[in-house]
Amino acid sequence: MTTIRENDTSDSINPQPGGLALSPHAERNVVLGELHARPFEAVTSPCRAIRFAFLTDAAQMSANADALARYCEAHHLTALSTAAKHRRIALPGAILRWEQHSEFTTYTWLLEGSDATRGPAVPDTIAAAMEEIGQPGPHLVSIDLRVESGDAPDLARLFDPASLAASQVLKDHATVATDFQADSDGFVRFLIHNHGLTPVETGGLVLRILEIETYRCFALLGLPLAQRTTPIIRNAEDRLTHIMTTMTRDGGGLEINRELLDEITSLAARVEAEAAIAGYRFAASAAYDDIVRQRLDVIGEKSFGGWPTLAEFLGRRLNPAMRTCQTLNTRMQDLNKKLTRAANLLRTRIDVEIEQQNRDLLAAMSERARMQLRLQQTVEGLSVAAISYYVASLLHYVFESLEHHLPVSPTVATGISIPFVVIALTIMLWRVKRGHGHT
Repeated sequence: MTTIRENDTSDSINPQPGGLALSPHAERNVVLGELHARPFEAVTSPCRAIRFAFLTDAAQMSANADALARYCEAHHLTALSTAAKHRRIALPGAILRWEQHSEFTTYTWLLEGSDATRGPAVPDTIAAAMEEIGQPGPHLVSIDLRVESGDAPDLARLFDPASLAASQVLKDHATVATDFQADSDGFVRFLIHNHGLTPVETGGLVLRILEIETYRCFALLGLPLAQRTTPIIRNAEDRLTHIMTTMTRDGGGLEINRELLDEITSLAARVEAEAAIAGYRFAASAAYDDIVRQRLDVIGEKSFGGWPTLAEFLGRRLNPAMRTCQTLNTRMQDLNKKLTRAANLLRTRIDVEIEQQNRDLLAAMSERARMQLRLQQTVEGLSVAAISYYVASLLHYVFESLEHHLPVSPTVATGISIPFVVIALTIMLWRVKRGHGHT
């Protein structure tokens, strides 16, 4: 009978210590069950594992989980919880392990028996199931791993000798070989020759090899992005060098500095956009690379037949690729810091120039104020003379009307009054200015 088992720990751990009625932490089941998540299969030789890995986002993962649930329902399998991230489904002649990771989804098919190792690239049952469930996202990884026992195989005949990597693992109880090349069906082939492993050890080794190739491919996703981003960063560095040379060569004016600041701001925005895209990818690549190294350490490789080990072969290309990503990430961070410093320097220069212009403007305004004061003083002097003339004219009319009562003629009286009029008007103007706060 076809069965299914889910590795969903959301409600599987309920007993309390000693039968006490304790209130559990909301994440207790998840914490306790995490160590038991995604266990490997105990398998016997000969057997075969076929894995597909697809890059998936949150929406694609949700749609894929629904598609798998519909597949299980259509084939009368136990209903699946859509919250599960990893499931084991036993089908006639094969076992499917479905797993969702942070950014990709894997389908791992396990087939046991000698017929499985000699079958076609993709057995009909697997092809039909994959077609019915549907592809969840862009396809990246295809692995065909076969476990055999008996006489030692001719590795040079099975793989390309130019890129063959082989090693003895797990205390010389097995030999692993691959050329890391995709065959005509698109699979990267691995061969495990079992000469002393238990079923549990075999299952663990199969899982580790599948993880090494899967995480190796996802780690290298950062390299094409680094190659596409490098010319952009190099151009930005050249532009920054040109801007700094222009700033050093001549001080420029306010408008020139503003144009340079606009260029730096635009350049910084572009670099920041590239860094936002590449930063996550490079961090993920570094994490995947660490997992590959850890898995290689776990299997304990030893040289075999004069061929490079898997770690040695991967080190020739994987390590430089990771260093390329790391170096470019460092360059982007340094470039962002340089752009920030250059922008701050230009802003400072612009602020200084604006302050200089303000100071010159204030000086000009002060000079104009002094000129206006002198003009005002001149006008005040003229106004005293004009008012004195009008006052003297009025007094002359007064003196003429009192001609018979004055000891002198009106003309003489007017002449005598003029100095007193001028003095009085001057004193009056001085008091007015003093009342308004002028000295």
